[in-house]
Amino acid sequence: MSDADIVLVIGLEVHVQLQTASKLFCGCSTKFGQPPNTQTCPVCLGLPGALPVLNKEAFRLGAIAGLALNCKISPIMKWDRKNYFYPDLPKGYQISQFDLPLAYEGYLETLPEGGEPKTIRIIRAHLEEDAGKSMHDEAAGTSDSRIDLNRTGTPLLEIVSEPDLRSSQEARAYLDELKLLMTYLAVSDCNMQEGSLRVDANVNLHIPGPDGVIATPIVEIKNLNSFRAVERAIDYEAARQIDEWEDRGLRLGEAPKRTFGWDDQKERTVEQRQKEESSDYRYFPDPDLVPVTVTTQFVEQLQQGLGELPAALRARLQSQYDLDAYGANVLVNQGSSLVAYFEKLAAVSGNARRASNWVQQDVLRVLNETKTNIEGFPVAASQMGELLRLVENGKLNTSRAKDVFEEMFQAKLSLGDAMKSLGIEEVSQDALVDLCRELLNANPKVVADVSGGKQQAVGALIGQAKKRNPNADPGSVRKILLELIQQMG
Repeated sequence: MSDADIVLVIGLEVHVQLQTASKLFCGCSTKFGQPPNTQTCPVCLGLPGALPVLNKEAFRLGAIAGLALNCKISPIMKWDRKNYFYPDLPKGYQISQFDLPLAYEGYLETLPEGGEPKTIRIIRAHLEEDAGKSMHDEAAGTSDSRIDLNRTGTPLLEIVSEPDLRSSQEARAYLDELKLLMTYLAVSDCNMQEGSLRVDANVNLHIPGPDGVIATPIVEIKNLNSFRAVERAIDYEAARQIDEWEDRGLRLGEAPKRTFGWDDQKERTVEQRQKEESSDYRYFPDPDLVPVTVTTQFVEQLQQGLGELPAALRARLQSQYDLDAYGANVLVNQGSSLVAYFEKLAAVSGNARRASNWVQQDVLRVLNETKTNIEGFPVAASQMGELLRLVENGKLNTSRAKDVFEEMFQAKLSLGDAMKSLGIEEVSQDALVDLCRELLNANPKVVADVSGGKQQAVGALIGQAKKRNPNADPGSVRKILLELIQQMG
């Protein structure tokens, strides 16, 4: 048996913080970065007598996400208490959803880089409140820990996939598409640095044997704070399980599920504890919250408001503008505002492929260098479109057009003012024809060489044309010269 025969099986649990101003069951702010324990109240601290009230906006955003993930929305859902004891969980339980989640049985289409499109099934997407944050003072040389409860009660949507992923690259593609979808819908900002998107990976191996396929015990990897960490952790854990199998021969059912952490500095997974089953959490319906009934009308209204989702948008850009898959993907991944900029640019310039290339190569370069977004970009799509139209019509060569673009951006000038500032003038077709005739009349040997089949000889005249008029487009000059020589022959 070779490693190639072993199948890596991955399922992901993604916790997405919903983009609400207040927490899931109280009015405390969800603003990030505030002093510890300044955004708490009796409700999120679980003090006696405090009663939770559902945040309607969190429920709406969760339902939107569920529909975008092609899930069914439960007509009735209830709240459950998930009981466990940890310092950052002051109530001793988390309000979550057990057997009646908000959304279930969905799927997400992904496109791994260099691979075939793949459908990843979604088991469920349920709402729950977040716990607090434990802060360990290891850097100070002590073993002290402190608790910040500002996050306690923050609304989360936990999206659980089927174990349909077969590589770390597929997992990355799934997460990229999920993050893009959540940000397009403004369901979440998905800022991993602020904890708005967190990933747990369930990993095991299917190993062929003489008596059939053997499955290794499932390991859940936590503390994955970046998509790159997800990839590295999955790859490391797969290799570790192969070694463990070869040493101990453990298989599913012979050892408990385990929870491992990811040590990003050492780049390895570290065993933490045996994984709890649902019975360990002693789920029971929350007596302080009534079940929620979801009407068909409510679901239909949300469905109609979803708009064009990223997968459909990519397909439309390819069909409507004849873009390749890579170009469409780059544009869509930058967000709907950049796509809108491109579409206006394509309409004004008359050449969608050229517009796409300029957005990818020049506009995105400037946005990255200046750390700005397209909303604050000083070059309007209409002005940029007129610039590209000059290139399209041969009135401005690409090199000069890029100079004009830089001037428009740096000095925040209109197209006309930027060209005037650089001393660039449009060259009419008639002026180019007259210039080319003069050059041909003054260089009969070049005419003879080209007529004799040496078309490269025309290059000398192109250089002379640029000296006579720096604004002359070399491509247009070459084309006119060859046409005139053909007419002379």
